[in-house]
Amino acid sequence: MKRPTLFAESMIPGLLLLALLAFPLTGATQTWNELSQQQQQVLKSFESRWSELDPDKRSRLLRGAERWQNMTPEQRSRMKQRLERWQQLSQSQRDAIKERFKNFRNLTPEQKARVRKAFKRFRSLPADQRQQYRERWKRMTPAQRKRWLQHFRDRRNADS
Repeated sequence: MKRPTLFAESMIPGLLLLALLAFPLTGATQTWNELSQQQQQVLKSFESRWSELDPDKRSRLLRGAERWQNMTPEQRSRMKQRLERWQQLSQSQRDAIKERFKNFRNLTPEQKARVRKAFKRFRSLPADQRQQYRERWKRMTPAQRKRWLQHFRDRRNADS
């Protein structure tokens, strides 16, 4: 199983899943039969235990169903692929991604913008170059990673 190695890239599946589940909706107390036919279709795997779900969980699921219904077929296909990748991760990998997402949410808006910009730059690189960076990162010790990150921060500050 391929293990995510870079901070931003390893967050993708988790971020997407958490984004689908992150925002509560009103109506979390709805019974299964009170849901629209479209909602029931999207959430059919939860039908048998719907009444047992926590209201917050129901809200997140309803929000996710709403987002799903508003996606294009291409967006749905990409989301299915990402969800499959997420499900293939071990629980410890998922927990690590959730923790990084939690840390990201606690960043200042400026810090978040820098992370997004760096990720966008990374994604714009050719696939082979991204892979080289991943492999290099994997080979680094924690101390080397820390030094590299500090060097990157210093260089970024000098450019500001």
